[in-house]
Amino acid sequence: MNEPTSQYPPLPADDLSRNLTLARIDDEDSLPHIGLVGDTYTITVTGAQTGGRFCVIDMHILPGGGPPPHRHDFDETFIVLEGEMEATFRGKKTIVKAGDTVNIPANAPHRFHNISANATRVLCISSPAGLDEFFTEVGTPVATRTTLPPKLEGAEQAAFMKKVMTVTPKYRTEILKEA
Repeated sequence: MNEPTSQYPPLPADDLSRNLTLARIDDEDSLPHIGLVGDTYTITVTGAQTGGRFCVIDMHILPGGGPPPHRHDFDETFIVLEGEMEATFRGKKTIVKAGDTVNIPANAPHRFHNISANATRVLCISSPAGLDEFFTEVGTPVATRTTLPPKLEGAEQAAFMKKVMTVTPKYRTEILKEA
């Protein structure tokens, strides 16, 4: 074992108030499934479980799905597990396929969009956390990882958009016209 040098501070003690987090995606009742913008987002690791360091969200994105162009003050890493999506980053479009990983740095305009004929499954790691809380606040709870959210129209859609526009600054997020 190497002896610590005074050049570097010692590691902090183990924080015994934090526990192991195990999310079993097949145990549908143990995880929150949130319907939002036509997609379903399952929060597998919350910011509360990581001391705010990051959160993990399993995304089920239908053909044509994905959020509008936006930016936020936190990094997002997307790992495509199934299917493919189009990622637009600062105006440049890139196809991201199963097995690919893409990182969006904080504050950069972007969007991701499923342009394929099949659902896409993506893991999203957001650092620091907060995206999980945003989804919980503005989305609609649904039954499973692949349950479609209710379709909003008319007054419901207008009320949803008003809520989103009111809440986004709280989560260091801005909706844009273009990515």
